[in-house]
Amino acid sequence: MGLVQCLVAAASFLLLLALSTGQRVVTIQKGPLYRVRGSHVTLWCKVSGYQGPAEQNFQWSIYLPSAPEREVQIVSTVDPSFPYAMYTQRVRSRGIYVERVQGDAVLLHIIELQDQDAGVYECHTPSTDERYFGSYSAKTNLSVIADTLSASMPPQVLNHAEGDAVELTCEVSKSTVQHTHLSVGWYRLQEAGELHAEEVLTLSKDFVLRPGPSYAQRFLAGDVRLNKVGNTTYKLSIGGAEPSDQGQLYCEAAEWIEDPDETWKDISHKQTGRTLLVVMSQGRDLSVDIAAAESSLSEGDTLQLNCTVESQKSSSKHFQVLWFLNGMELARVDPHGVLIWKEEYEEKAKLGQLQAFKQSNTVYVLAIYEVTLKNNGTYHCSVSEVKTPGDFHSIQTNQSSGVQVDVKPVEPHVSTSTPQVMAGDALILLCEVQGETGPVSVQWWNLPLQHPGPRVPVAIMEPDGTLRLGSAYRDSGTRGSLWLEKASSSAFTLVIPNTLDEGDGGQYGCKATEWSRDQSWTEEGETAVTVSSMGLGLHATLRSRIATVKYGQSFELICQLSASYTLEEVPVSVGWLFQPSPASGHYHELVRVLPRGTMAWGAAQPHFQGKAQLAKGAAASRLHIHSAAAADEGTYQCEVEVWRRNTLLLGQPVATARSNAVGIKVVLPESKLQVATKESSVEIAGGADTAVECRIVFAQNNSQFAITWYLLPPPPADATPLQIVRADYTSVLEYGAEFSSPAQKSRFLSQRVSSNVFQLRILSANPGDQGRYYCVVEEWLWLVDRWYKLGEGASGRTMLEFKLPEHELQLEKTNRSISAREGNEVTLNCLLQGARLPTTHLSATWFHGEESGHVKPLLTLHRDGAIEYHQESLAGRLHLRRPTAGDFSLTLCSVEEGDAGVYRCQVQEWLPQSKGKNWALQALAHSGYTQLTTIQAESTVLSRICSSPPLLNFILYLPLVLILLLAIAVFCWYFKSGKSKKGNITGDQQMELQEAGGIKKT
Repeated sequence: MGLVQCLVAAASFLLLLALSTGQRVVTIQKGPLYRVRGSHVTLWCKVSGYQGPAEQNFQWSIYLPSAPEREVQIVSTVDPSFPYAMYTQRVRSRGIYVERVQGDAVLLHIIELQDQDAGVYECHTPSTDERYFGSYSAKTNLSVIADTLSASMPPQVLNHAEGDAVELTCEVSKSTVQHTHLSVGWYRLQEAGELHAEEVLTLSKDFVLRPGPSYAQRFLAGDVRLNKVGNTTYKLSIGGAEPSDQGQLYCEAAEWIEDPDETWKDISHKQTGRTLLVVMSQGRDLSVDIAAAESSLSEGDTLQLNCTVESQKSSSKHFQVLWFLNGMELARVDPHGVLIWKEEYEEKAKLGQLQAFKQSNTVYVLAIYEVTLKNNGTYHCSVSEVKTPGDFHSIQTNQSSGVQVDVKPVEPHVSTSTPQVMAGDALILLCEVQGETGPVSVQWWNLPLQHPGPRVPVAIMEPDGTLRLGSAYRDSGTRGSLWLEKASSSAFTLVIPNTLDEGDGGQYGCKATEWSRDQSWTEEGETAVTVSSMGLGLHATLRSRIATVKYGQSFELICQLSASYTLEEVPVSVGWLFQPSPASGHYHELVRVLPRGTMAWGAAQPHFQGKAQLAKGAAASRLHIHSAAAADEGTYQCEVEVWRRNTLLLGQPVATARSNAVGIKVVLPESKLQVATKESSVEIAGGADTAVECRIVFAQNNSQFAITWYLLPPPPADATPLQIVRADYTSVLEYGAEFSSPAQKSRFLSQRVSSNVFQLRILSANPGDQGRYYCVVEEWLWLVDRWYKLGEGASGRTMLEFKLPEHELQLEKTNRSISAREGNEVTLNCLLQGARLPTTHLSATWFHGEESGHVKPLLTLHRDGAIEYHQESLAGRLHLRRPTAGDFSLTLCSVEEGDAGVYRCQVQEWLPQSKGKNWALQALAHSGYTQLTTIQAESTVLSRICSSPPLLNFILYLPLVLILLLAIAVFCWYFKSGKSKKGNITGDQQMELQEAGGIKKT
């Protein structure tokens, strides 16, 4: 039985030993998580307690609900072949990828969440430890829910006079099973095409109304309100419209869900159509009219609209004209006649299919050549008068009535083009239609060569212009946002912005169907498309000719680029990264050379911008650093990003490669400073002046020096050095805390005697100044950009001792123990006994030893009658009454708890020398010790007891409580008084006070 107990104890010990050492722990975002189908989702994972490199690898897998025990591999940071087939394409196209937040933390990105992405996700970290110990993976559950959020507000044009009331309603609804919150807000775009909308008023998920900055005052005044008037209806009310309210208004709704970690996540956003609000200023004379040369057109005809402006003195005014179709801006003409097209119409304008111009200061023309069904609708023009051509604030604005334009379709006839493209290029397919009668629908399909089978739908444009994409082409993150338009009266254009690989080749067909009187006619054509692979294989190698550079020397880093294709044919950016020394694990981006040659400088290391020179070639990029400084020391890397052709605007590069790290060490000039280290001693009589010397034996010719003087007080040997004064290399003085009083500053002076000799002069030295003095010399040198400290050296110690007089004063030596109640005053005795010469003067210093044993001077009465307070905070509470010449008793007012401890005084007798110009120490003495004990004030004790909440519950028994408190107070006073009578002074305290007086009897 004893053996078993021994084994159990040994096993327990080993288990505790194992648990006491670090172990790997993998942590993943807490689930279950609910995310909306089609949204961009991120999951975080991190590892701690690992051994090995700082950059750990991560592998993500999923366990699907249909097979909860079967692991399906998704993506890895180390193994490109890790994904299973069902995820390979999405990982390749960066529909799923891992973002490294830091060496031991990553984010899993799913660009467009699909139903089959629901399941239990596992984050695994391959071991880099010497032995397996801890957890190497963690799991979380992700559920995919339907996007039930909807927000709608019909697009319209509202014309209001200044001061009118404006109301807009927005229908917002959701039917999510989980508990979610909604936020609803209105936003305004002053100009069509603006990227950043101005917030008007928002009802947050926490049911708090938050106005935009420009509407805060009007919201507080009640002129801007948001009300929920039904289960799904939200109404924005603007009490008095102002010209600044003009613009395009829309409603935006967001659905929020609370995750298990108690944070709220927005899982869906919806934005309504836009309403154009025109606010016409009162008292203006601006009128606007619109007319069409022909309002009933066939496809292929030309539409011309004239916008006419009438205003007094119109020839001297400045107008800006905006053209609208169905409330959406088409184009604008500024007061100079400069034309700005909305983005979706720029291409047509370049092809000459659209034209807008200023015919005169009162007539503006919009022409659309070869109109299509898309040109059907109501056209308006809006005119704003501005003070100057560059002014964005209008004096007055007016809008014309609407003119309706009807475009009739034509009979189709199909032909196709046969493009040859490289992977990454845009694929443009043209379907030409000729003839005219009923509505036309167009369908595009693809038959890949590598995977023969049924046709794959690409896109369909219905007769009403509705566009629907095939399931394989709905992910804008892979091929970009496909668009299909009627480019002219006889041509439909399909653009696939970004071809992926050879799989996008094959047969492409266009099927055009004409509808007339419940009958349809279909024509079809096809063409072969070849997509050649770019064979992306990107690498970057960084090298430097030198790894160690001298201060002020220049150095160059070369980033060598290579790929399996010609880099000149694709957009490339090169970024330079820097990690300062000592390494922090994080790289800062110094500068990035963008594909178009522009440079973007990082903000973290601004000093590089003025000294770095960049050169970018097709196969290499160079970073040249001039005049290396200490801040340039660290580790450098280069990072290369490549985009496919024609896809730079999509944001994400196709490939990224980071080079190896190259360390650069910047070496400062070597310090050759030598300081004399010979020990010495000086013995002087009290009151005399003396000096301590600090000699520099050798240093560089152009160096400057900072001198710091220190005093090592008398024993104990391990006493902390006290800084007396420091003179930096610009001769600015900084005194230490113990020498910062005006009296001390006037007695301790640091002087430079010659180029290599410094002195510390001590004026009117007294016994309290004795101890070991030394200096610390710092060598400073100006290098390129600033002063640098090259090194330092300490001198030998100089012992300052005093020749003490044989005569000794007679002070009362009796040790005492006294007590004082907090808030009262107490007097500490220091009485001189015996006679003294009438020509002598006396000085006295009081010392205090705290409970910790440290002794500090409190005040000094100098021989000329001046009092110096060593602790300014006590100046108002310390008094030397001196009823007689030999009485140096100290009165301490308003006693505090921190005043407890040991007190002692020292008296010195000075004899004038040389007709009173100099003084010599004639005699000195120390008093006995006084142990002061403080007693807590009764009011304080009572308040602390009465502030206790439990005692207040006994208010009914108040008389009994008062009697009890009185008994406690009497007992405490008796106990403390008895203890104070027994107060003794320890030997250590006596020794400390003797040392504080600076007296060593010979």
